[in-house]
Amino acid sequence: MSAEPQVIVIGAGPVGQSAALLLARWGVQVLVLDQRPGRGSGGSKSICQQRDVLDIWAAAGAGQVAEEGLAWTTARTYYRDRELLSWTFEREGPLPPCVNISQTRTEQILDAAIAAQPLVEVRWEHEVTDLTQDDSGVTVHCGQRRLRAPYVLVCAGARAQAIRAALGVTFTGETYDDQFLICDIKADLPGWENERRFYFDPVWNPGRQVLIHPCPGGTYRIDWQIAPDFIPSDADIARKIRQVIGDRPYELLWHSTYRFHARLASRMRVGRVLLAGDCAHLVAPFGARGLNSGVPDAENAAWKLAFVLNGWAGGGAAGVVPRGAARGGGGEPGGDRRHHALPRAAHGGGAHAAAGRAGGRAGGRGRLGAFRRALLVRRLAPDHARALAPLRRPSTEGRGVPAVTRRDPA
Repeated sequence: MSAEPQVIVIGAGPVGQSAALLLARWGVQVLVLDQRPGRGSGGSKSICQQRDVLDIWAAAGAGQVAEEGLAWTTARTYYRDRELLSWTFEREGPLPPCVNISQTRTEQILDAAIAAQPLVEVRWEHEVTDLTQDDSGVTVHCGQRRLRAPYVLVCAGARAQAIRAALGVTFTGETYDDQFLICDIKADLPGWENERRFYFDPVWNPGRQVLIHPCPGGTYRIDWQIAPDFIPSDADIARKIRQVIGDRPYELLWHSTYRFHARLASRMRVGRVLLAGDCAHLVAPFGARGLNSGVPDAENAAWKLAFVLNGWAGGGAAGVVPRGAARGGGGEPGGDRRHHALPRAAHGGGAHAAAGRAGGRAGGRGRLGAFRRALLVRRLAPDHARALAPLRRPSTEGRGVPAVTRRDPA
């Protein structure tokens, strides 16, 4: 990195990767830190990504996620051995409603986009041990190493206890007793290739549930709810797979167990430090709200920090980034405040004014209109920001804020 970072992103998971790409899209110099020695391998983990997240990734240069993902079409729900209901997606627009793709592959695609982005540098083996800040920036302590940036965005995941503690942020909530066993298998299952199947109280997992998702390349992700104290052996896993697919040949690619949590950070911002993704909120896996809320966190933080750093925000960070952890209807922390922040972010004109005019035509008034105007800001703001840069801050001229590369009609 030739220049000093303007934002340090802590965590190189998909939320941190998304944040780095989105900040760079606004012309912001980014340094990404991760405590791991390098990118891990294997495992589906978060697999189901919805259209608005695919749209964000496409705009950030990672449209390959949507292209490679499996756009399943039918959802079936069963009670024991009886099908209760089914429904089918109707595809509208250039992006599917959702795709299934392993988190491992998603991270590889985002890594490739980052490698092509000169404004982003990633440093592994940088464990953050403390954060200190003053009126001009944040010092990130990595053991004996000290790094400095005007702002920090923490995307360090659920296990970011030390960072939250350093910020004085609590993470209250609960951890649920039951476990889930996850298996990725490769098998030929005719008729299942484009269907999600959800079983409640099946005879082969009584009193609990099983979820089966198709994934690219003839692979499937199976989740079993299991007892809190059950430690599945290899024989147990093989038996459970056979109960689902019968005597068909299969290959076990990966397996793991987890418990789910419901927790919320007491604050989304402490001074010049912002939180995003799992380090700020944990939710049950149902509805695929984990990564699908973390990426909008990253987008929300990225454009607001870019407005502050580029001199387009009235009142600095206090004017555009809410301190609290209020939750909007879409699961995005602070989401219900977003449309109130937009006029301050645009400082009375520019991107928000243009979006407001377009939103008035496309979305009308009230909360729905505000939501549509927020979407228009996502799509219009880089172009208008580039046009405004010479007026707002001549020193930013020529930095080049790229335009949106793909749009999904509202």
